[in-house]
Amino acid sequence: MNLSTIFRLGENLNLDRKTLVILRWIAITGQFTAINLVYFFLDLDFPIVASHIVIFIGLTTNLFLQFGIKSIQVKDFYASLFLIYDLFQLSLLLYFTGGISNPFSILLIIPAIVSSTFLSMGTTIILGILTIISLFLLLIFHYPLPGIHELNYTFPKLYLIGYFIAIIIGLVFLSYFGIRFAGESKRRSDAVNQLQAVIAKEYELESLGGQAAAAAHSLGTPLATISVVARELKKDIGENKDYSKDIDLLIDQTKRCSEILKKISKKQIKEDQFFSKTNFENLLDEIIINFKENSSKQINLISDGDNNKFNFQRSPEIIYGLRNFIGNAVKFGKSAIKIGIKSDKKKAVINISDDGPGFPEDIIEMIGEPYIKSKSKRTSKKSGTGLGTFLGKTLLERTGAKLEFSNGNIMNGACVTITWRITTLTN
Repeated sequence: MNLSTIFRLGENLNLDRKTLVILRWIAITGQFTAINLVYFFLDLDFPIVASHIVIFIGLTTNLFLQFGIKSIQVKDFYASLFLIYDLFQLSLLLYFTGGISNPFSILLIIPAIVSSTFLSMGTTIILGILTIISLFLLLIFHYPLPGIHELNYTFPKLYLIGYFIAIIIGLVFLSYFGIRFAGESKRRSDAVNQLQAVIAKEYELESLGGQAAAAAHSLGTPLATISVVARELKKDIGENKDYSKDIDLLIDQTKRCSEILKKISKKQIKEDQFFSKTNFENLLDEIIINFKENSSKQINLISDGDNNKFNFQRSPEIIYGLRNFIGNAVKFGKSAIKIGIKSDKKKAVINISDDGPGFPEDIIEMIGEPYIKSKSKRTSKKSGTGLGTFLGKTLLERTGAKLEFSNGNIMNGACVTITWRITTLTN
């Protein structure tokens, strides 16, 4: 077992200082209010001075945390020290007020729950073990519960043992939930960051053509000026062989630069018409050509059912999403991939299928979630973490698409069905 994995030493784990301070102020205020109400209002006897001392020490530690520590984030190790002290403080207060029979003993699980949500698994395990030890000691050693033992009432041992076990079950359950919730939130956050990076890159690539046209326009005037000045210099120099060759070379290279910029500008004008509007057949043809250049597998585009060849605005989301799923089909397919287009007045459907092993049965219901891994031996060598599928699915869904993942529909392999309402693409 790798300790660096359990304790997540490679990650910069921390807890927001303000959050920890507020939580501890709530706990200290609640503890102070509870013991004083019980002692002065309910007139029940227990070691009130010792309890006040314990709370006062906790108050000083929180003042130190609030004003003595300047960093906004408290690192995992230091945050765990404060949580361990909070556990110790509450255990002492329970020791003076009835032990595990005190109904407030359920609050002992809070430090471990906080750790499971924000800190490392190793810290959570340590806090969980310390919590169980504290509960066990409080089950055996404690002052009488105020107001109960004075009336000669006692709790059955079987009841206290059951309460002890119930708290431990709650501790384990909520800690596990916190660990899973925090882990899934972090994975999804990482995936969303990847998504933002991908879409930003796609928009950047799309804008390169416009930037090239702007450069051609901006550089045209300086190059023309250089060319005019060079020709005038050539006239002034005359037949001077020492300089005439250099001037001719300067004129020639200036002319060459002008021609290159003109080509870029004309290409952009041509591409603007292509990039602004397209239909699925043209868009898929463009994507398929790129894959055919790098793969020997047969990729067939079937558009017989494309009865409504409408045009829509090109977008990086649609381009990246389709390219991602076609790329997966090329990657996992054995020899052939079929891409079908069907459309009518209401909807457009694209089917991407291959003759590969299909989606693994153990994750087919989770496809589209980031960071999932199949145990299937058929796809384990090629399969990744599911991040690419998450990105493609999320980007296509942003354009109004609905996706379905299945096996064996067309070519006995994986099949991705992407459906749009016509109105979502044309409006």
